[in-house]
Amino acid sequence: MQTVAVVMDGPGKAALRTVTLTDPGAEDVVVDIHWTSISAGTERLLWAGQMPTFPGMGYPLVPGYESVGRVVDAGAESGLRGGEFVFVPGARCFTDVRGLFGGAAARLVVPGARVSTIDADLGERGALLSLAATAYHALADAPPPELIVGHGILGRLLSRVTVALGHPAPTIWENQACRRVGTGVMAEEDDPRRDYTTIYDASGDATILDRLVARLGRGGEIVLAGFYHAPLSFTFPPAFMREARFRIAAEFRPADLAAVQTLMASGALSLDDLITHRRPAREAEAAYATAFGDPDCLKMIMDWRSLS
Repeated sequence: MQTVAVVMDGPGKAALRTVTLTDPGAEDVVVDIHWTSISAGTERLLWAGQMPTFPGMGYPLVPGYESVGRVVDAGAESGLRGGEFVFVPGARCFTDVRGLFGGAAARLVVPGARVSTIDADLGERGALLSLAATAYHALADAPPPELIVGHGILGRLLSRVTVALGHPAPTIWENQACRRVGTGVMAEEDDPRRDYTTIYDASGDATILDRLVARLGRGGEIVLAGFYHAPLSFTFPPAFMREARFRIAAEFRPADLAAVQTLMASGALSLDDLITHRRPAREAEAAYATAFGDPDCLKMIMDWRSLS
């Protein structure tokens, strides 16, 4: 079985190519993908050739881990049925290219246990579930942010999840003027506060720690919620004087995805107004260039329906 997928042959090179899929087993489902979104974090690093050593890393590869579509074939032991609308957090189903993270394709073969059934009414917004779950994972059972650094897609979802969980809306720093919109969003230099208890960094800026430490109150915590391609470091004495704490928030778990869907069903959390750009999948190269080169692009969605 073959499909069409985005294949990155190297930094800055993304194009559609026909690839071969592994044969589905009894525990697998075959999913025709409707929409995928482009990650401004890990996929940007793959595009720029800055991705750190990572299991499965190497070109050529199929990127993507934010995919939604419909099950067209379900194995007897997959736990799913044909026709169900699902979220797919990537796949490893290609015989002739690497799958890192393997979700940007017209059709995928993936274990049923790996996908999540979602409301079909979500449509293209379903591709945002992984980032919403990542934001929830950073916040779950932890002090909420008083300050979020970065008003990109992850920063906005961190803010929305914070409020959905019943906490006060945080202050948000954003260094790009075009993204400095909304209540509480400001430039770093316009914020006089230096006693934050919790700061969540969603900027991906590996040089930012000293500036954040300077904004902490005693015993304050910095949560690293982004993905960093360069080593992070900080000057010890200021952190020592504040007894600063650092925490790394990793990728989401299935329970986080379920929790986000519960918040959405209750009306507490919305994924509306986060997708700014759309392209048909046949324009993949232009879609990636826009996603990473246009500061007005908050989230790019690729539409695969004509290729499924």
